[in-house]
Order: sequence, then structure tokens, then C-alpha cells
Amino acid sequence: MGNVKIVTDSTCDLPISIVEEFGIHVIPCYVNMNGKSYLDGIDLTREFFFKSLPTANPLPTTSAPGMDAFIQMYQKLANDGADGIISIHISETLSNINNVAKIAAESFEAIPVRVIDSGQLSMGLGLLAMVGAKFAQKGASLDEVEAEILTKKPLTNTFAQLDTLEYLRRGGRLSSAMHGIGNLLEIKPITKMNNGVSGVEMKRTRKKAHQRFLEIAKDLGPAELVGIIHADAYQNALIVRDELREIWPDVEPIISFVTPAIGAHVGPGTICVASIQKEVHKPLFESRFSNIRDKVNQFRSHLPGYNHNEKEG
Repeated sequence: MGNVKIVTDSTCDLPISIVEEFGIHVIPCYVNMNGKSYLDGIDLTREFFFKSLPTANPLPTTSAPGMDAFIQMYQKLANDGADGIISIHISETLSNINNVAKIAAESFEAIPVRVIDSGQLSMGLGLLAMVGAKFAQKGASLDEVEAEILTKKPLTNTFAQLDTLEYLRRGGRLSSAMHGIGNLLEIKPITKMNNGVSGVEMKRTRKKAHQRFLEIAKDLGPAELVGIIHADAYQNALIVRDELREIWPDVEPIISFVTPAIGAHVGPGTICVASIQKEVHKPLFESRFSNIRDKVNQFRSHLPGYNHNEKEG
């Protein structure tokens, strides 16, 4: 019987109840806001963050925990009797956290530590940590827990419906010109992520964006784990929960409040769904080569006078 422990970071967006139930160990990230640095979830609550976000200048930033935070956590678990650790973190395409964990693991010799890039964010990461923790609780070995997570990784998807373009603009991910046009045309973005690949769809009006949001869930096929993450929009999360119960009747969604590390970039009102599918039904991305040109062309396709028959070079 193995005694494997799961370590992750606070971008996982798992509720405290789930963290405690499955014995998952969460290392907090730093949130830098209004000249101060906070430990996410320890001396900064989600509620305080979103109350302060609209007037925060500049936009809050986040930073990875230091290497010492990882080594101290690994050592504590070794002292408590763990014989192996899986350290799974937010996608390397989005943050340096996984690289810091790798450096820490390489210098830690008490017990084996396997570092996994989840290829995910928010509860996409959280659900994979849950998968590992559940398997570990059954007494699985380090190799078995790692293999189970890696099997589920390509089956894990996150997609989010943003309520505003403002925070994409403030974070430098959208130009002021495109932001102005987007607001004029009531464009609502839907962001998507699978296995380290991210993309965005643009839909006109909140209603059309929400219809597409639910269509994505249907297209993905049967799910075995589902999470709903909201950015200070709990009542909307409850509505989405009821809608997802019709699409995925065999699984009860977990609802959680988004971490400031993600919330700073998407803004209040965002609703995100994370799911692990039972099998690949329809991929989240038709092509693995989603790129900026595709996103810009999709945005431009909503503009008056755009020639839909003209292919962009």
C-alpha cells in the first residue's frame, strides 16, 4: 500500500471542503494589489479581492510561490509518513509555478516527487488533483497515481463565458480599439483550454454566448467530474449548475469561487466550467493549431462589411 500525497497551488480553485476530504495540499500564490503582496486564500479573501478589483490601479498581478514554499511542503509530508508526492500545477503556458516546483523537486531528496504540468487552469487543475488524490487514497503507488492523472489530462477541459472585455484590455490581452468595437457590438468572449492549448471564441450578445457555452458542454460528451467556477457571480453559477444537470445528469457539479490569480484577468461575472470527460467525444479544439490570427479573424468577422468569403493570409 502506497502513501502518496498530492500537492497543488491555489489556482486550482477547489473548495476547502474538497481539499480537506481528499487530503490535497495547496500552496498559496502571491497576489500583488494596490502596493501590497497577499498570500492567496490566507490573507486575501475572494470577496475582498473582487470588491477591490474595479478600482485597483494598476491591475493586480500574481507571482509564483518561492522554491522554499515547495520544499517546506514536501518536507512536511515526508515527515508525516508520505512515501511519494505528486506536485501538479497550473499550465506552464500560463505561469511559472510548475517550473518552480520542478526546481524544488530536483533539490529534494527525502522522498520521490513527481511534478506534473496539468495543462490546465482553475478547476481543470483542481479536478486532476482530485483524480490523483482519490487514487492515492486507495493505496495506489506513485507510478499508478501519476499514470492515472496523465490518462485523464487530455480528457480535461475548461471553458469560460466572460461578462466583460474590460479586464482583457486592462491586462494587455486586447487592444483599446478592439475593446471599443467589442463593446459597441456587444461581443462576449468564450475562452477554452485543453491539454496546454488555449483559444477564444467571440459571440455577439450575452444570450448567443451562453447558448454556445452550453453547446460546448453538450459537444464534449459524457463527463465523470464537473466543476463550476464563478467570479463573484454565485447566482449565475446556480443557474448554470441546473443547465449542466440536464446535459450531464450522472454527475453533480462542484461550485467554487475563482482565485484572484485568474479573476484579475477575466473580471467579475465570469462563469467557467471544468470537466473531465469519460472519453473524447468531440475535441474542444477542432485543430490543435489555434493561434492569434484565428482569434483576430473571428473578432473581425463580427464587423460590419466583413467579407466572410475572403480568407485571411
